[in-house]
Amino acid sequence: MAKKENKAQHIINATLKVKHKTYITPHYLRITLTGADVPRFAAATIGENNKIFIPPTGITEIHFPTFENGKWSPLPPEVSPVVRTYTHRGIDLEKNEMYIDFVAHGDNGPASAWAMHAKEDDILGIAMYGLKTELYPEADWYLLAGDATAIPVISAILEELPENTPGVAHILVENPQEIQPIQTRSKVVVNWHFYGDNLQNTILQDQIREIVLPEATTRRFGYVAAEFSAVKAIRNYLRKEQNWTKEELYAYSYWKFGTSEDQSAIERREEHQSV
Repeated sequence: MAKKENKAQHIINATLKVKHKTYITPHYLRITLTGADVPRFAAATIGENNKIFIPPTGITEIHFPTFENGKWSPLPPEVSPVVRTYTHRGIDLEKNEMYIDFVAHGDNGPASAWAMHAKEDDILGIAMYGLKTELYPEADWYLLAGDATAIPVISAILEELPENTPGVAHILVENPQEIQPIQTRSKVVVNWHFYGDNLQNTILQDQIREIVLPEATTRRFGYVAAEFSAVKAIRNYLRKEQNWTKEELYAYSYWKFGTSEDQSAIERREEHQSV
């Protein structure tokens, strides 16, 4: 595995095309991408984040900005793509396909709108580390928690966990129609919860407070990815009240109520690094 400081030189940019799309649930959409550059991502870790680049309407090629000093370099607005963070959900080299899953929440977000309206041969830019990275450490017990935005990474972890590995997962979605099958050889118990009309809620953090957590002598690891306030509350509970170490927990917010990914990025990053 490459050292962390050398990862940047392994970033791969590629322009792929939509092959087809499938609704897994009423509000969960899988985009299948294809193109000559798919094999370049063969070593990338399933479940890792990648950047997607959505071109402006009428632009027929992806103009990739460069990433320097924690931000994307500006491009002329007429060619500048919208940049968003998504999860590498899978790859099939025999079919020359790559998969990215989207929460289809209408046209109020550029990525959701693009995915819902995507047609065959529409282009999408991808940037991702083209090498194997560690998604989670080896442990004897796992805690996984997240909302719909975290289903791709939680699914990837569950699919990869060794046989009979114990743990618990809590996943928050809108309603029972949004439950989707997740394959695992582990003994992680997957619990689904529903927020209905109450998008701003404390369901995830309340559920985690009810878990009988293993003792510190157990090799334990938690992966939490959800809305900003939920992640902050869960991190504070595990780190400050339950004395989990920094190495035992990865907790990162994918979004924040009332703000776009761009607007909340700095605040979410600072909160992630603060504990």
